Amino acid sequence: MSSRIVIAEDQGMVLGALAALLETEQDLEVVGQARNGREALQLTLQHKPDVLLTDIEMPEMSGLEVAAALKQRGSSTRIIILTTFARPGYLRRAMDAGALGYLLKDAPATTLANAVRRVKAGHRVIDPELATEAWTEQDPLSDRERQVLRLAAEGATSGDIAGQLRLSEGTVRNYLSEAISKLGATNRVEAARIARVKGWL
Repeated sequence: MSSRIVIAEDQGMVLGALAALLETEQDLEVVGQARNGREALQLTLQHKPDVLLTDIEMPEMSGLEVAAALKQRGSSTRIIILTTFARPGYLRRAMDAGALGYLLKDAPATTLANAVRRVKAGHRVIDPELATEAWTEQDPLSDRERQVLRLAAEGATSGDIAGQLRLSEGTVRNYLSEAISKLGATNRVEAARIARVKGWL
């Protein structure tokens, strides 16, 4: 019985390479390829694959947001997060979102294929290098602070953010100042930069 996989990756060449690598395995079948997070969510709900292999940083929705959305919908698809960076905050958030696998994007093809098989069977697969990095520092941000800070980092004003998240401007300012002080930053730009480097955004 082959494992059915959806791959989500916003860089076309990497997406094609991952699909080609996995397709060489007899027992693995790529049933969908997504170029952004929203498409990944749609394809996963549509095809109900055994495993979703997703990048973290993608347009429209991040891989972590896709994982959380699938968890919320009670999807049985198991998730492997691929990342280019060993950022401490990401692994904890990936696990919280229900991901079972967490690997570096440049992992050898055999490692990826075995991870898909193991995760399909319900096992957890985490790159040892990423696991070591992960437990060094606690993420201080709440989900709401992270959301507000991410939008601010994209250049949205407090008014824009308030409209988008259906909050008052005062509440948005409170979340921002809370995030800035937790990160020891002087403004929202610096706070976003610090949070991004640590993988908390």
